[in-house]
Amino acid sequence: MKIDNIICGVYIDRPNRFTMVVDVDGEKKLAHLRDPGRLKELLIPGREVLLKKADGGGRKTEFDVIAVRRCHGWVLINSGFHSDLAAEIINSGLVEELEGFRIERREFSFGESRLDFLLSNGKPMLLEVKGCTLVVDGLALFPDAPTERGRRHVMELADALDDGYMGAVLFLVFGEDARVFSPNVDMDPDFASALREAYERGVMVMAYSFRTIYDGSVRVEPLGRIRVEIPKIQ
Repeated sequence: MKIDNIICGVYIDRPNRFTMVVDVDGEKKLAHLRDPGRLKELLIPGREVLLKKADGGGRKTEFDVIAVRRCHGWVLINSGFHSDLAAEIINSGLVEELEGFRIERREFSFGESRLDFLLSNGKPMLLEVKGCTLVVDGLALFPDAPTERGRRHVMELADALDDGYMGAVLFLVFGEDARVFSPNVDMDPDFASALREAYERGVMVMAYSFRTIYDGSVRVEPLGRIRVEIPKIQ
């Protein structure tokens, strides 16, 4: 995936969940942050951020946040691209577990949720996509903030099995140093427990890592599958 027309800035503050104050060429600007996570290990004042001028008028925020610098690399922190990234790697055949599946529909309603994809290989599969930015010593952890919505999604997938669907969760891990994925039990034991229950009932759980490159444009490139470990919750 390539994202053009990128502007560099510096992170100043996050006054609320979806708004960021940034410095662009010495001026304070407001940017929309499309990521509900805490991002505490990433959003440190003085760090460089990558921005894209917002389309259309009527907004209080002038830019959309695309990525933030972490050490010597970049991390995508815009969930608006998750669905397209997932579609790219599914259609390319990179996701081995989904080989032979085609995308039938995006934003498929089931139960009380809108799940990201309806897939089919002759049998229907519901797929939910989650982005993961927290990577500690090679371990990718999701979520970095409690997520009732995420818990509900994985339980909807498990319930869908009883209606003849297959179910899967695909975690997009934004950190090329990630080697293993695990639910973040300390942050959200309810989500971790739900993921374990869904897995035991037959929902597939997959994790693939990506690197984010800035060379005037932003490029987000898949690296491959990483191991998934889902602990049992006592």
